[in-house]
Amino acid sequence: MNRESMILGAFFFNPQGDHRMSWRHPRAPGEEIFDLQYYRDVAALAESACLDALFIADHVAMWDTFESNVAHYANARLEPITLLSALSAVTRDLGLISTLSASFSEPYNVARMFASLDHLSHGRAAWNVVTSSMDEEAMNFGRDSTLEHAHRYERATEYVEVVKALWDSWEDGAVLLDRKSGLFADPGKVHRVEHSGRHFSVRGPLNVPRPPQGHPIIVQAGSSGDGKNLAARHADMHFSMCRSIEEGLAYRKDLNERLRQYGRTQESLKILPGIQPVLAASQAEAEEKRELLESLVPERMGVDLVSSWCQVDLSKMPLDGPLPDLPDEETYDGQRSNLARLKSFKEHNMTIREVARLLTNSGAAPVVAGTAVQIADFMEEWFKAGLCDGFNLMFPVLVEDMFDFVHGVVPELQRRGLAQTSYRPGTLRDKLGLIRSPNSLAVRF
Repeated sequence: MNRESMILGAFFFNPQGDHRMSWRHPRAPGEEIFDLQYYRDVAALAESACLDALFIADHVAMWDTFESNVAHYANARLEPITLLSALSAVTRDLGLISTLSASFSEPYNVARMFASLDHLSHGRAAWNVVTSSMDEEAMNFGRDSTLEHAHRYERATEYVEVVKALWDSWEDGAVLLDRKSGLFADPGKVHRVEHSGRHFSVRGPLNVPRPPQGHPIIVQAGSSGDGKNLAARHADMHFSMCRSIEEGLAYRKDLNERLRQYGRTQESLKILPGIQPVLAASQAEAEEKRELLESLVPERMGVDLVSSWCQVDLSKMPLDGPLPDLPDEETYDGQRSNLARLKSFKEHNMTIREVARLLTNSGAAPVVAGTAVQIADFMEEWFKAGLCDGFNLMFPVLVEDMFDFVHGVVPELQRRGLAQTSYRPGTLRDKLGLIRSPNSLAVRF
C-alpha cells in the first residue's frame, strides 16, 4: 500500500503560524483566529493543493513561568477536537490530526472523541499522542509539577492500549438496527474491555461503534528513547526533527530497529520531519523575511524559552556566555528531546544569545528559504535519500507562507511526480498507504 508521492501535512503550532511571535507580523491574522471561517479558509487552501492533513498542536495551559511570557507569548488557542469536528463538515479529503495529552485526560473520553471525529469525517481522524511536560499544565490538573518522564511514558503506553481496545470493543458489522427483532446491535460483536492495569481500570465497551478506520491514525512526536519506543510500538506516523540527511538516516535506522523489536515493518510507520519553508524570489528577499521575523522577538522571551527547555533560570547569566551545565538527560522530567538539542548546541559552543535567537525563530526545524525550485530540490533530496515519507510543513506566518507554498512549491513538486495531484479514495489510512487495523477483541471472543 505504499505511495510514491510525499505525505504533506500543514502543521499549526500557533494559529498565526509556527514562528513563536508570528502574531506580531504585519500580515498575520488578528482575532479571526478564534473564528471558524479563518480555519475553513486555511483548510480549503490545503485541500486545493491536495495536502494530506492539518496537524494542530496543543497545550493545556498558558506558558507563564515568567511574567513576560503572558504579555508576549500567551499561546491562546481553540480546543482542537472541537475545531476539527467543525472542519470535518466543510472538508472532504483532508486528514484531521489533533494533539491530545495522555497525561491529563482519561482513555475512555479520548477514545470516544476520536471515534466520533472519525465517524463525522468519514475516516479522516488522527490522534497525536503526547505526554505533557510543562509544570503549568500539571497545575491545571491538581498537581504541583509534571509527571516524572519514565512514568509519563509508561502511563501513555497503557493509555494507548486501552484506547485501541475501546475502539475494538465494537466489531465491524456489529450495528444491526433490526427493527423487527428489536436488536440494535449483534450482542456477539460488542465486547467489554475488562482492562485492569497499573494506571487504568476500564470496563467498556465504548458507546460509539468502531471507527471507520478501525483505529484512527496514531501519531507520535517525542524523540527521546521512551518516545521512540512508543512510536515503534503503536504509532502509524512519527513527527521527527532532524537538520541533515545524515542525521535523518541515522534516526530512520534507529526507528527501524525498534520497529523490528515489536514485530513491525518500516512501511508501517511513516516519518515526517518538520521543516519551515519560506518561499522567496531571491536569496536577498529570503534574508529580508528572516530579518523581519527575528525583529519580532523580545530578547528576554528568547532567554525565557531556553530556560524553559533546560529548567534552569538563565536570566542572570551573561547572554554572550556559554550555556550552563545542563541536567542529566536520564533523570530529566521535562522534554528530553529538547534537552538533547540544547546539549548539541552547547557542544558547538553556542552562546545563550545565539541559542535563544535560534529557538525563537526556527525552533528545532530547519528553515528552508529560497525559490520554489530550491525548496523542491531540498525536499526531493531528503525524500529520495530514504530518511522520510514526507514532511510536516511548519509555515512561519499564516496564511502568507502557506499560500506561497501552495501556489509555488506544490506545483513544482507535482511536476516532478513527488506530490499528489488528486486524493486517493477511502479513509485517511487508505490515502496514506497504511493497512486497516485488525480487531484484537474479535479474535479473543
